[in-house]
Amino acid sequence: MTQHWDFLIDRADLARVEVRPLPEPDSTVLADGEVLLDVERFALTANNITYGVYGDRLGYWRFFPEDDTWGRIPVWGFATVRRSTVETIPVGTRLFGYLPMASHWVTRLERRPWGVVDVSPHRAELPAAYNALVEAASGPLDDQIALLRPLFLTAFLLDDYFAENADFGAQTFILSSASSKTALGLGWLLARRGVRVIGLTSARNAAFVEGVGCYSEARTYEALADRPIEGQVVFVDFAGAPEVVAAVHHTLGDRLVHSAVVGSTHQTDGPVGPGRLPGPRPTFFFAPDRLKLRSRDWGGEMLNSRIQTALEAFIAANGWLEVSTHAGPAALEGVYQMVLSGQARPEDGHMVTPG
Repeated sequence: MTQHWDFLIDRADLARVEVRPLPEPDSTVLADGEVLLDVERFALTANNITYGVYGDRLGYWRFFPEDDTWGRIPVWGFATVRRSTVETIPVGTRLFGYLPMASHWVTRLERRPWGVVDVSPHRAELPAAYNALVEAASGPLDDQIALLRPLFLTAFLLDDYFAENADFGAQTFILSSASSKTALGLGWLLARRGVRVIGLTSARNAAFVEGVGCYSEARTYEALADRPIEGQVVFVDFAGAPEVVAAVHHTLGDRLVHSAVVGSTHQTDGPVGPGRLPGPRPTFFFAPDRLKLRSRDWGGEMLNSRIQTALEAFIAANGWLEVSTHAGPAALEGVYQMVLSGQARPEDGHMVTPG
């Protein structure tokens, strides 16, 4: 298998993939303003599958574009500048941020007062939060940060949104796909400020959800209505399974005061459309919009400090994550198909290196 490769995915059939060779990095001609990044490692989680599911609707295929058939699902990870035409971003600069699943990548970077930004023309209209890269020295928590920070960021922004809205008056939160890392982060943040949280999960993951310590109670999807749920409730849907959304809405009716749609770990066409359900209309929560708001309110430095402090506390309090590393495109395809099919264990953290 080639050492220099690019991992492409059929935009209409996420299970269909293709590994293509890339040219030798040192033979690549760079234009002014371009840098060549060696991808060091990246995380692969169900969150990345959500990028593919919502790729057209939310523009995720546009970050690393190919054509109308093939695309690149973005991942979060570390890369090092191998060659550069940008004086302020020299060779050896190590960055954390949005990357393609590839061994290396050419892009346009600029240094701004707050950090490094991808200024490729095709990304100008995309959410700015995804265009920023953070300089990062190597450290013992690199894998945990790559695996958890993007997911925990969404959880942090959700918790902040709910807190600002006084939890919509709810006494209880219900989180679907409770074993997912974003749900675990939100469950932990809510519990930390005294909110009662019920984690909905599959029978296969019930024991994990019960034992992880982020939830007041765990229920399987089939057991949602087995016991009463008192008071007003907020539902946060990380699964994207219409039958789960419908079950929660029909079970709670008018006692459901807010219904947020965040992810699509169950690989369906998304939540049940508006007008078909009792209770509030499901509302899509788009984390970059909230991030933009808080960046303006707090300033980038304070925002990043708050997120990092909360993330480090979450990592310290939760020892369930088991990191495994997969080297090369063949191993990547295997773990990608496993995550896509929903077969990955919730405690697994999958990191990929180019080879």
